[in-house]
This record gives sequence, C-alpha cells and structure tokens, in this order.
Amino acid sequence: MEFEVFESLSSSPAPAEAASPLVRLQYLIDNTPAIIYTTVPSGDFKMTFVSNNAYNVLGYRPEEMLADPNFWFDHLHPDDAPTIFSSLAQLFVEGERTYEYRFRTASGEFVWMHDRLRLIRDEHGTPVEVIGSLTDITSRKNMEQKQQQLIARLSEAHEQLLQSEKMASIGQLAAGVAHEINNPIGFVNSNMGTLGHYVDTLLNVVDAYGEAVQKAAPGSALTAQIEAINREADLGYLKDDIADLVSESMDGLKRVKDIVQALKDFSHVGQNDWQYADVHAGLDTTLNIVANEIKYKATVEKHYGKLPEIKCLASQLNQVFMNLLVNAAQAIKSKGVITIATGASEGWVWVKISDNGCGIPQDNLKRIFEPFFTTKPVGSGTGLGLSLSYSIVNKHGGRIDVASKPDVGTVFTIKLPVVPPAS
Repeated sequence: MEFEVFESLSSSPAPAEAASPLVRLQYLIDNTPAIIYTTVPSGDFKMTFVSNNAYNVLGYRPEEMLADPNFWFDHLHPDDAPTIFSSLAQLFVEGERTYEYRFRTASGEFVWMHDRLRLIRDEHGTPVEVIGSLTDITSRKNMEQKQQQLIARLSEAHEQLLQSEKMASIGQLAAGVAHEINNPIGFVNSNMGTLGHYVDTLLNVVDAYGEAVQKAAPGSALTAQIEAINREADLGYLKDDIADLVSESMDGLKRVKDIVQALKDFSHVGQNDWQYADVHAGLDTTLNIVANEIKYKATVEKHYGKLPEIKCLASQLNQVFMNLLVNAAQAIKSKGVITIATGASEGWVWVKISDNGCGIPQDNLKRIFEPFFTTKPVGSGTGLGLSLSYSIVNKHGGRIDVASKPDVGTVFTIKLPVVPPAS
C-alpha cells in the first residue's frame, strides 16, 4: 500500500477553517513534533509515506526518502543497525517496538531518534503496514551523556576522597606504630651494640688466659685440662658463631627500623601540600612496603637514571607505584622479574615498571583504567587501583601508558613534569 506525498511543508500557513478534512489532516501531520511515516510490513521495510516535516529535522524531502527502497536501513548508524536488525522480527509478535538510534542527516551528521513502530493488521490478522513516529532526542541524549560524565567524575572524586582518608589513617597508624616501636628498638639496638663490645672483650680475655697458661706451664696437667674444656665447648665454633649472631641481630634491628621509616615515608604524615621529592626514594620506600607481596613471586631489577627532584604529592605517587608493583607481582604465576627503570629529559621524568607475567589481552587493554573494571575473581579486587593511578598521574600533569602482550609481559610508563601545572 502506497501513499502520495503532499507538496505542503510544515512551514506552510494554517488552512482556512473551510478547508477540506484531507487538507486539514495533512496540515496537522506536517506540524506534529514527530516525523510520521509508514512502511511495507515485510522485506526491506520500504517507506511508503513520510510526513513533510522530515525536511526540517533530517534535511531530506519525502520524495527522495520514498524513492530509495533501502533508505531507512542505509542511514542507520553502523553501531546501532545490528541491534535493530536482530530484533525487528519481534514487531510481528509483539505488535509494537521502540528503538533509540542514530540516523544520518542530509548534512552527514548523526542525530539521535526515538522511533516507535506499530504493526497494522486487517480484519483477518494479515499485516497491512507499519506506522512509525520519529522524534529527535539528540538534546536529551547529549544531556544524558553529560550527566553520565558528571556521575563518573563524582564517583572518581568520591573514591579519591576515600583513598585520601585511608592514606591519612595509615599515616596516623604509622606514627603511632613508629612511636611505640622506636623506643624499644632504640634501647635494644643500643644494648646489642654494647653486648657486641662485651663479647669481643670476653673472647679476648679467654684467648689471653689460654696463651698465659700455655706459656706458664706448657705440657702440664692444667694446660691439658684447659685444652680439653675448649674442645668440649667447641670454643673455636662459638667464637665464630657468636660474632655472626650479633651481626645478624644488628642487621635484623636495622631492617625493622627501615620498615617503620618506610611506612612513615610512604604515608607522609601531615604532608598534603605540593613539595619537591625524590622519585627514587619514593620507589625504594614503596618496595619496602610491598616486599612481602613481591619476594615470593619475582626478583626486582632496578635501572635508575639521574633524576631531578620533582614537585608532587609524594604520598599519592607512592600509591601509584604500589598499585603497579603489586599488579606486576600478581601477573607473575611462579617466578619472574620486575624491572624498574627511570630517566629524565627536557623537564620531564619517566618511570617504567615492567614484568614478564601473563600480560593483558588486547580486548581488556583499552579498559584497564576504567573505574571498577577488573579481571580478578570476585572479592579479589575493586577495579579502582589503576583508575586512581590514572587520576593521580593526570592530576600531576603527566600521563600513564601501557603496552602488553599475553604470555610475554606488561610495561607501564609514567611520565611526570618536574613542575606540574596543577601545583
């Protein structure tokens, strides 16, 4: 069933009251907010009628839309067409369908359209035609997109606030732990130093007694008795081992002090302002924090270049380093290598953190910085680590890039200005 196209446009003046009902109807159709159209109910859904207001919205005259049997299909956005094609048959089951899609205008740009279709049947139930109404909803879609962007920014800001509060709590905890541990560690360290001197003195006295006895009464029963006591006590082994024990204990105490200091440096208690900091010191501090996460999975190779101090929020950059290092360790299944390389050039510094782990599939590579995106099992990750890292680096006026190959490894490159504009 085909209809003639009336020549009047939506801009035509209102007909007189004495106009025929048909002219009045045409006037009303041409001035509706929606484009009214009909198509055949099968095959290519060829348009059989289009209201004249299509010209005002899409820039096409109805006669050219009717002349092309594939006009509707050919002007759908390529990304939207498959969804429509796959469900259009449901129109004959449900009788009505509603779609929102992008449609190419005469100027070549795409506008969003709300399309409501209704199938008309005759008294025998046979499909006669499809009636549709097209409404331009581009403004609404643009507003929705802006709202989604705003929601994403609010969500990101919320997560950053939570992260800042968490870091502040860690800083307060570190200060308390440092205060409680540093005092006993201080006097234990002092006592161990004194004990080492006492042990050296005692061993010297024992050696001197032995030499004196041998000189005074060589080959006597007393000399033989002292030698027997030395053999039974294994004095030679004790002298070597006690020195090692003291040295190892001193080393253990130093490691405890380093860990406490690293935790304090990592959180930077009370330091929320932009200040100049040493990137290498931040990396080393973070390595101390995550050492337990890495040591069973990988060895760390450091290739540090010469870097100037940069103006930054040091605790936040440490958070970025921690996220990347932990992710690198988790990407390694058994035993691998994590490499940290740094360098500087023309007012910028860069840090590369690479691993030879499982890599990232290409499909996931473009989504890894999205909030809440994670490939880890449920309960194993929030999907916020890389998103927050991206935000922190961006706040510093820098950029973070990633390159990865499955079963080969991943490289994250962080580039930071020495003096970021945000500071």
